[in-house]
Amino acid sequence: MKYIQAKSSNFKVVEISVVAMIWLGIFSIPFFQNRMFNTIDWGKVVGEWIRMFSFLVIFILNAYIFVPQILFRKKYVSYITATLAAVLIIIGIIITIQIFIIPPQPLTMPRMDLGPGMPPMELGSKMPAPMGFRAPEQPESKSIFMTFTDNLIISILVVAAGTSFKMLSQWLKEEDRRIDMEKEQLKTEIALLRHQVSPHFFMNTLNNIHALVDINTETAKDAIIRLSTLMRYLLYDTAHGQTSLKKEIEFIESYITLMQLRFSEKVKISIDVPKNIPDIQIPPMLFISFLENAFKHGVSYQANSFVDFKLEVAEDHLNCVIKNSKQRVKENFDKSYSGIGLTNIRKSLELLFAKDYTLNISENDKAFEVFLTIPIYDNKMYSH
Repeated sequence: MKYIQAKSSNFKVVEISVVAMIWLGIFSIPFFQNRMFNTIDWGKVVGEWIRMFSFLVIFILNAYIFVPQILFRKKYVSYITATLAAVLIIIGIIITIQIFIIPPQPLTMPRMDLGPGMPPMELGSKMPAPMGFRAPEQPESKSIFMTFTDNLIISILVVAAGTSFKMLSQWLKEEDRRIDMEKEQLKTEIALLRHQVSPHFFMNTLNNIHALVDINTETAKDAIIRLSTLMRYLLYDTAHGQTSLKKEIEFIESYITLMQLRFSEKVKISIDVPKNIPDIQIPPMLFISFLENAFKHGVSYQANSFVDFKLEVAEDHLNCVIKNSKQRVKENFDKSYSGIGLTNIRKSLELLFAKDYTLNISENDKAFEVFLTIPIYDNKMYSH
């Protein structure tokens, strides 16, 4: 949750930075428009800045007060009323400043050129015009109605831009938050799935040991030691969300050894793992669900049956193949295939590896096969 809050704060910083850059660009327009012959008409620039500042106030009021506090709470009438009132008040202030406080400057006489080597002479407004000079006609000033209409149109555009920007920003924030919440939920589901796997595994193993107590006490003691080792792995080595491939293989080998104690020689169990195990990290207990189901649905006490487990490292991927015999008497077993369900297994794989994995399950009249390929990441923690 702290991660989501920190991410939300960073999003606000980015949003404010984008708004600041846009308005800095808008405020720079009058400065570049009023440069002529290396001089700047600061009177016009300041006048435009005052007018733009009023539109900036409208934008801030709308985007950061009216939209989040009123519009997003679905108070539409209140939003329209508050926005319209703010626009009319600010437009009134703009018109007052344009007409009464900063009146338009009268046209001045042009500078007279006195000849080579002499600076041009400024002519006052009451001095007679030079011969041949015809003063430009004074443009008619806009009426108050036209000034009001122009500013109202611009204000409406500013309000529309601010509302659209804030709604887009809110949508992006909510979408990002939704994705983060889904990840957190899936992480919780994976943890729950692990806790579902562990009791199921312990139940089967304890049944095996129970069957051995009256048959071979020494073997039963050895099985208890192996079980304690497996419990230590489940409790500690899987707590950090990843484990070494070596420990995972040792866990699988111990599990298969315990399962072999329960079955007769009619059950052929083979395990093929790399002799030189590379020092890589993987998510723990990726293969145990498939292996449990191979024993659950593929082994028979009466007929010949088999379980094959193969693990190989191929460049930047890890390939696992689990194959078991298919018993005719179990044709009606649960179609979800596993104790925790194939859907949950796929969900876990998607959270861990997104789309960078392959899971193929195939079967025929005699055998059932699972082929799983996962990527090997360098120096990368997995999602959970």
